[in-house]
Amino acid sequence: MPPRTTDSTPERPDDDHAPSTAPEPCAGDDAPAPPVAGEGEAEEMAGVGAESEEAKEDKTEAVSGQRVVAVRRAAEGGRRWRALHLTGCAVLLAVAVTGGAIAVGGGQDRGAGVDAVSAAGALSPGDLARGDLDAGIASLQKHLRAQPKDFGSWATLGVAYVEQARTKGDPSRYPQAQRALKRSLGLEPGNDQALAGQAALAAARHDFPGALSHADRALKQNPYNERALCTRIDALVELGRYDDAAKAADTADDRRPGIPVFTRYAYVRELRGDVRTAREVLERALSSAHAPADVAYVATALGQLAWNQGEYKTALDHYARALAADDAYLPALEGRARAQAASGDRKAAVRGLEQVVARFPLPGPLVALGELYEDRGADGDRAKAGDQYALVDAWTALARAGGANTDLETALAAADHGDAKEALRAARAEWDRRHSVHTADALAWALHVNGRDEEALPYARRATATGYRNAVFLYHRGVIERATGDRREARAHLKAALDLNPGFSPLGAREARTALKDLEGNR
Repeated sequence: MPPRTTDSTPERPDDDHAPSTAPEPCAGDDAPAPPVAGEGEAEEMAGVGAESEEAKEDKTEAVSGQRVVAVRRAAEGGRRWRALHLTGCAVLLAVAVTGGAIAVGGGQDRGAGVDAVSAAGALSPGDLARGDLDAGIASLQKHLRAQPKDFGSWATLGVAYVEQARTKGDPSRYPQAQRALKRSLGLEPGNDQALAGQAALAAARHDFPGALSHADRALKQNPYNERALCTRIDALVELGRYDDAAKAADTADDRRPGIPVFTRYAYVRELRGDVRTAREVLERALSSAHAPADVAYVATALGQLAWNQGEYKTALDHYARALAADDAYLPALEGRARAQAASGDRKAAVRGLEQVVARFPLPGPLVALGELYEDRGADGDRAKAGDQYALVDAWTALARAGGANTDLETALAAADHGDAKEALRAARAEWDRRHSVHTADALAWALHVNGRDEEALPYARRATATGYRNAVFLYHRGVIERATGDRREARAHLKAALDLNPGFSPLGAREARTALKDLEGNR
């Protein structure tokens, strides 16, 4: 499973810039956001020109629909459509970025809460989470038309776009989020809500040094800004500064204890090999969760933790609870499919992942579905798998055009299912930016597929040095050790990978078993 620090979690509004004893979840689902227009200055900032509200809304929704259709069409057309699809995605994205209006949405970002909108009649993020999101968006849109100088609403808007980009796989929202946050800061320079939103945006774009800088600026203004506290943890984790991340998690827990902080605290402990504490913290968080968005998020985190340990039945139970709270929660749908595949129910897994990528074709589920097709090996499955891998390239092209860094996703996908040289280029570029266990593993594997195992080994060792129990990392290290002639260590790590999570990957687990059998047979 992908690292959980890129997920979103409900949050609380930062009422009165002080800790609250009653956690209040922030905006939840990710419905398409209608455009907002106020005075001419606001329209210029949003890049919407002088069209009517109805026309702008129609254009925004049409472009969004075209973008989804274009991405899905690549899967139907096969690899022969790949170049055309990439070109089409770039064109659609350009239309969305230059012609799309700033839209209002409720952000359920994994960072902290933003203040409730201060003006009478406006909706807070918590209001959006508790009710129908589309209705909440419409109400907030009406408010911003009447009060275009409400900096708090512009900050909420920016965070909403960050969340829409993440959940919908639509990176064109990032430039729109940037404009909304800039608008908020223009109205109220240095306000911590917008600074925290900028931190969340930078993190979503994988600019983790920038995320850390923005979070620190927000916390200087308001030490209790939950979004900034949480994004600071995320940035330190992604930069590989795990000791600092642990300290940041302790600080956040002291200032704003609640589900957003608890889930990060648990992940920091998991990365350091303390699975028991991670599970206990998440279970306590789940027991305190009441809003459906909270329940879905925390139950999914528990499912991912169980899946990483090879506890598939437990994982499926957690995913079932998540989906009982929110039957459309994509991380739970994806996690359930992976657990079903690992449990041997490949038919259900394929069906589940097909449903996920039909809605939002993101790299993780696309690769997982492609590998399931390859493993199944029925007529046409190889071509189907190739279509999924081609769609990863389409997504990365869209994300780059939206200002996001996609080198880690590129390296991971290309190393196994694409251009080995491109995988190494991307992995090296990402390692130059940050030294996390995930980038160490990606660089080690990219070096391996390029036949440079002696160079790869130190990075593979670094990926497993924190104690993080990840079967993929152990598998990669074992394969690299085998290639360098260290058969004893290779046996140990390949066996550890399969003992930990025997279904960690349809193809990788099969290759691990084959390699281990060969090593055992030649002892």
